[in-house]
Amino acid sequence: MTVAGELSQFLTSTRYEEIPLKAIDYAAMLISSTVASAAMGSTLESSRIMRSMLVQRGGAGDASAWFGAAPRMPVPSAARINALMSDAAASDDSDLRNITHPGTTLAVASIAMAEKTGASGKEVLAAVALGYEAAGRINTGVIPGLIWEKGFHGCMIAIFGGAVAAGLLLKLDSRQMTNAVGLAATSIAGLLAAANTSMAREHHAGLAAMLGVEAAQLAGLGYTVEQSVLEHPRGFFFAYGQDAHASGRVTEVTRGLGQDWKILTDMAIKLVPGGHPYHAIGEAAANAARMADVPAGEITAIVCSRPNAHQIKGPRHPTDLIGVAHSPYYFAAAGAVDREFTWAHASPEKIMDPAIRRLLDLVEIGEPPTESLERYKQGATVTVKTRDGRSFTSTVYAPRGSAVNGIEWSDVEGKFKTLCPLAGISPSNIERCTQVLRHFRDVKHVRELVELIA
Repeated sequence: MTVAGELSQFLTSTRYEEIPLKAIDYAAMLISSTVASAAMGSTLESSRIMRSMLVQRGGAGDASAWFGAAPRMPVPSAARINALMSDAAASDDSDLRNITHPGTTLAVASIAMAEKTGASGKEVLAAVALGYEAAGRINTGVIPGLIWEKGFHGCMIAIFGGAVAAGLLLKLDSRQMTNAVGLAATSIAGLLAAANTSMAREHHAGLAAMLGVEAAQLAGLGYTVEQSVLEHPRGFFFAYGQDAHASGRVTEVTRGLGQDWKILTDMAIKLVPGGHPYHAIGEAAANAARMADVPAGEITAIVCSRPNAHQIKGPRHPTDLIGVAHSPYYFAAAGAVDREFTWAHASPEKIMDPAIRRLLDLVEIGEPPTESLERYKQGATVTVKTRDGRSFTSTVYAPRGSAVNGIEWSDVEGKFKTLCPLAGISPSNIERCTQVLRHFRDVKHVRELVELIA
């Protein structure tokens, strides 16, 4: 049996009741996080452009673009604009192993397809949890390689979540799901170099959602693909990973299906804006600054260390949200000045705060840590040095909102209530949304949520 075939057999035969309750809970949190992220992203120019194009294009009114009362549109189009909005503000989820964002694609594809099929909350949550499992396991086959070594964008992985989730809601059988996975594998491309400095980042997310949904739809209509496209000598793992066969990672993709759930081990929800690799830097800098307990003007150096890091990448003096999202300098400086890093740090006022701007030039790289390396999941160690010669060090092994640390509903709802007003959602609808999302397994039809945000 091929890798896609074995995965698909598991995906299509697993019932809601067989999925761990915490995985179901995290799936609901992913939906909440995605809607909140999209609310923030809805204010950006890339979202306006894409919404305008898709509204003009028109088509079957099967699903909703969130916020702004746009006309209903085809499922792939609705998934595309909602995914783009979620990713635009750099506030969505991550698989911490190599920073892909499957949750955005999963949530938007599931909600859009559920509008068309009339799926219940339980069906949507199962689709999200299983879609995350598929994306996470396929991700295993390209680590390392895909992003940091080869320069491909994480949309290459996210598409699988959308294809699987949409396929489950279309009730594809195992053979059809195998074709959906295979079509997803050969449907998308994206370059990291285009994503860190432009609107191309969220464009990738929109494509992953749209093409993932279309892969599932095509497979349901009988479209077929090479069944071994993942592990083929010239297939997905070969093209985007590094020696996956020689290292044994291909066998890891399907090992322990139904026992080791990726949503419980590798997923993280962003509880502050920006790239997940830098969240721990902001946390650790804030911790160290609180220990130092001196005015920011007394700080003389902020030294950042993480495994295998010998230089700091990203803009030293960011001036906008895209720059901030990819600037470890900003996370370190802002965390040290304000002794916290929050959603407020995405604002123009904070980005140009003179106290933070001064410390940007004091951020430097330190020697990589040599102990407890297995505990670092996008973690970091930060040392704050003060004018009187003292040093204060904090280590954050994994950022807040990581499944490995446990994720709290209160944190996810705090994100939802902070960001959703940006999209014009009324306070009463925000409150109702939080209740619907926390009890999403009891929802009879996904319109109970969509009517509150469309």
